[in-house]
Amino acid sequence: MGEGLTHVGPGPGLVLLLSSNYQHFLAFVFAIEEINKSPHLLPNISLGYEFHNLLFSRRRTLESSLILLSGQDEIPNYSCRRENKSIAMLTGISWATATQIGSLLELYKFPQVSFGSFDHMMSEHVNFHSLYQVAPKDASLVLGMVSLMLHFSWSWVGLIIIEGHKGLQFLSDLRAEMDKKSICAAFVKFIPTPLVSYTSNLQPLDILTRETSLVNVVIIYYDTAGLNEVNYNIGQQFVTWRVWVTNAQWQPDMAGTKFILDSFHGTFIFSSHHEEICGFKNFVQAANPFKYPEDTYLTMYWYNHFHCSFSDTDCALKNCTSNASLAWLPLNHFDPAMNDASYNIYNAVYAVAHALHDMLLQQAQRPVVESKRVMAFSAWQLHPFLKNIQFNNPAGDQVNLDNRKKLNSVYDILNFWNFPEGLRLKVNVGIFSPSAPLNQQLSLSDDVIEWAPWITQSPSSVCSESCNLGFRKSPQEGKPTCCFVCIPCPENEIANNTDMEQCVKCPDNQYANTQKSHCLQKAVTFLAYEDPLGQALTGMAVILTVLTSAVLGLFVKYRDTPIVRANNRGLSYTLLISLTCCFLCSLLFIGRPNTATCILQQTTFGVVFTVAVSTVLAKTITVVLAFKVTSPGRRMRQWLVSGAPNFIIPICSLIQLTLCGIWMGTNPPYIDTEAHTKHGHIIIVCNKGSLTAFYCVLGYLGSLALVSFSVAFLARNLPDTFNEAKFLTFSMLVFCSVWVTFLPVYHSSKGKVMVAMEIFSILASSAGLLGCIFVPKCYIILLRPERTSLQEFRDKTHLVRKRP
Repeated sequence: MGEGLTHVGPGPGLVLLLSSNYQHFLAFVFAIEEINKSPHLLPNISLGYEFHNLLFSRRRTLESSLILLSGQDEIPNYSCRRENKSIAMLTGISWATATQIGSLLELYKFPQVSFGSFDHMMSEHVNFHSLYQVAPKDASLVLGMVSLMLHFSWSWVGLIIIEGHKGLQFLSDLRAEMDKKSICAAFVKFIPTPLVSYTSNLQPLDILTRETSLVNVVIIYYDTAGLNEVNYNIGQQFVTWRVWVTNAQWQPDMAGTKFILDSFHGTFIFSSHHEEICGFKNFVQAANPFKYPEDTYLTMYWYNHFHCSFSDTDCALKNCTSNASLAWLPLNHFDPAMNDASYNIYNAVYAVAHALHDMLLQQAQRPVVESKRVMAFSAWQLHPFLKNIQFNNPAGDQVNLDNRKKLNSVYDILNFWNFPEGLRLKVNVGIFSPSAPLNQQLSLSDDVIEWAPWITQSPSSVCSESCNLGFRKSPQEGKPTCCFVCIPCPENEIANNTDMEQCVKCPDNQYANTQKSHCLQKAVTFLAYEDPLGQALTGMAVILTVLTSAVLGLFVKYRDTPIVRANNRGLSYTLLISLTCCFLCSLLFIGRPNTATCILQQTTFGVVFTVAVSTVLAKTITVVLAFKVTSPGRRMRQWLVSGAPNFIIPICSLIQLTLCGIWMGTNPPYIDTEAHTKHGHIIIVCNKGSLTAFYCVLGYLGSLALVSFSVAFLARNLPDTFNEAKFLTFSMLVFCSVWVTFLPVYHSSKGKVMVAMEIFSILASSAGLLGCIFVPKCYIILLRPERTSLQEFRDKTHLVRKRP
């Protein structure tokens, strides 16, 4: 019993059939012969076949379909066949051709198995319910090509796409993926479809233009291996400095040139990965016109390549090269390696055979009718079995015709070697697997790759050169994102990679180096004792402390002299001790801050200065009471004798201690850092905590100083024999001037300068009190001792009282 398969393949004519398309025919015959020899698949049944060479013509396309259905072309809708009928048709046709014959074949529910590249529209269109596609889905082709571009850092590529819905869909998917990866299309050119190319006189595709001259990488996408002028035009224009990336439908047959260097040497081809079919190369090697005498194409091919001649009697071949074989031919004439389309044809034949086997097996299991098994069937009955067919072919690869269960194809990346011209070798240099982890999908052997002529290393294809470290990309108005200018990063920002979109700001504890390529750790700094400024302030504090102690010792030594005893000797001791503490407290501001020193700085400063100023106030009031109250009452004399002014010191100090206590209890000072005051440094300072409390303490101290100054100012004209009123007035003027100047300068300074300013104000104001109040007395004690006697004091007092 025999069943028929029909193969419809593209080509311009029988004699001019491309060698790549003839390989499809050999794969078709090989699969049928292999099945016919199999004892497990369709036993006792032989498959036959018809072969129709489809021309790119609307009339001839429909004519081939009518011949298939009716057996002749005179009577439509009537079949004159009696014995042999086709059960399925294998097609490699495109969408344009499928729309012409699809409606006709759909009327008869005639099964069509397509071995062309997968087409989503065919799987979804209502006119193609009877069409099945063998090829795997090609959605991962876009991902593979983009991964190749990323691998070689190609961001500026040209696109040559075939017209039609598949080309537009591929272009849409490719550009979307390119946009995600910041890859730009320098230009897009469309290839006319094979049907348009065959029927129209089109202008050559201009490859060398101004917009294409700057692009080193071009992606070419074919929908079918039919006629087009792209390869010819590229070869004729001798475009040898490009890297071409294309899919498996690209065929090198028409790319041959007579130049020493071929334009397509180094092309990358994405071909669906499949295992090698055992026995196919031997089958190709054994195929000859003597084995298949009905194959007219093979006869003509043999005549042209193996120096044959024709017999005059029967036109048979004679005098051919002995033992000639297609495997002898160079690859530019015939490639025995099974390509994608041939592999799909092989699987398509097996798919129909498995479906037919399942259908016959089902019929054989039915009950016997009239002692005979009903084995007759129509082609449309094969559909339920084709829809659910799933099997492993002899190579071990899974074949599935259900579009919903198809997986995305794994691609071999082939490198086309054609130097010297005619080599036509496709070398596997890598693989792209969409199911692998993201960073392992592309595997490439860079050292095996042969580049285009005159390219010695991996070429660059960019619109703008990469931005170096320390620079970021700035897009140019009106141009793609791949075209940009490089601008340096702003202050304290870096770009530690090439082609960064935005600069990265360094953390607060780091700063950018001069090249702005990476961040450096900032040096921790503070007003240390080792700093020149710290050493100067420390020296001043120590000298003033020693000087104050010397004055105190001098006063203790001469404690019984009138000049020391005048104006309350005890207040003088208290003032000198408090000034000593004022000078020493400045040392708390120097050195690495910690929590203890931060708290002690402000509290010690506030309290000891309050003691000093309140002591000055007590001394001033004592002077006023001594010289202004000429006729004191009993109560006034009692205040002066009992030392009531001395109570001002503890009262004022207690108020200041209360304010400091509230400050420490609510928001005390703490350690803080200033990262932006000095470049490359982090300054450790004591943060005041509550500024309100700080200014309350400072304001209270200023109020005391203002009161002291006012009282001293009122007593400035009292008799000046041992009288401190003028000195107290001047000392408080200096004190107030220092702190009034301190406030604006303090707020305008930062970091260590701010701390140094506060220390200087402490030292200057304390030194003003020491100098204005005690230096004149020390001068008299040390240099004018005669003025310290009581007699001198009485004589001057007597003169003062007698003065008119």
